[in-house]
Amino acid sequence: MLVALMLAAFAFNTAENLPVGLLELISESLRVSLSAVGLLVTGYGVTVAVVSVPLAHVTRAVPRRHVLTGLLAALVVSSLVAALAASYWLLLVARLLTALAQALFWAVMGPVAVGLFAPKVRGRVVGALSVAGSLALVLGVPAGTWLGQQSDWRVPIAMPAALGLISLVTIAVLLPTSRPEEEPAAYGTSPDARRFAMVLVAGALSATGAFAGYTYIVKFLGDVSGFSPGTVSALFVAFGVACLAGVSITGALLDRFPQAALTTAVATQAVGMLGLYAAGTHPVAAVVFLVLMGGALGPVFMTTQNAMLHCAPGRTDSALAANSGSYNAGIAAGAALGGLILTLADVRGAFLAGGLLTFGACAVLLGRRVSARQ
Repeated sequence: MLVALMLAAFAFNTAENLPVGLLELISESLRVSLSAVGLLVTGYGVTVAVVSVPLAHVTRAVPRRHVLTGLLAALVVSSLVAALAASYWLLLVARLLTALAQALFWAVMGPVAVGLFAPKVRGRVVGALSVAGSLALVLGVPAGTWLGQQSDWRVPIAMPAALGLISLVTIAVLLPTSRPEEEPAAYGTSPDARRFAMVLVAGALSATGAFAGYTYIVKFLGDVSGFSPGTVSALFVAFGVACLAGVSITGALLDRFPQAALTTAVATQAVGMLGLYAAGTHPVAAVVFLVLMGGALGPVFMTTQNAMLHCAPGRTDSALAANSGSYNAGIAAGAALGGLILTLADVRGAFLAGGLLTFGACAVLLGRRVSARQ
């Protein structure tokens, strides 16, 4: 069952990010601008941010087996519609349907997955799910980009439908039907409304900071660090591998050090971004700090999700939906902030602002820990 949920996480994350590598192919095929195709990604994130909590509330009484199979059915249908779309607007509608499904998927999937295991190993379960999501960036998107270049963009866009169908059938057959409020992980293990709010704020700040810079990382590596386009592509692979390694290492330690893991991930991201700002003109230093940033990006979201399973003041699905929504809002805000800074200064300024915002997230978490000891 856990493998089926991991496959679903991989499929959703791949579907979300595939257009990044297929921008030019889709633009030429549908005869629309690159910025319009970019809306397929930004509109997706904004949709997840807006509807996560309302959808979690509306479906709170529906058995999780029915919800998950419905969400995976939406992924299958929307992926096929997107692959067959003859117009940009139909493609956009299909993408927004996928976004609606993903917004609820992350809220529901977490409690279901960790509820299958004893509380003492739930951090490792969250880590396994996060590894599956990270593999979408390391494997799914590059493979889809290559496949689209060799054939047509519609072929990789249809891939999540096949993966989603496998997960759908497995979950429909094996997952028991039970009332959501009776499931083992339906409520937080240590409810704490104040910590819940602190984690939401820290997660949103770190996401805003990360994507203020990451959105424009290609420009930074080329203009500031002086890398060639071919080297930048290789560095993207290194960034993805670092993200996967960070998630794997953090997942192994999450059960023993849940609070320290979150603070460490946010602090590492801050060091990586401020290091790029300060020393990014030196190629070796740029690689080191880029790897640090990559190694922290995945663990930040993973550790905030894990925190929600502990400190949720009510149902964990609502808490996870709030966390996913605030994080995606941070992604959209970060991209917008970075774009604004680029009109006023150079790209290094985006990394300075992002690093300072991430440092602010770290201060929120450390302040909470200090006050808890007093």
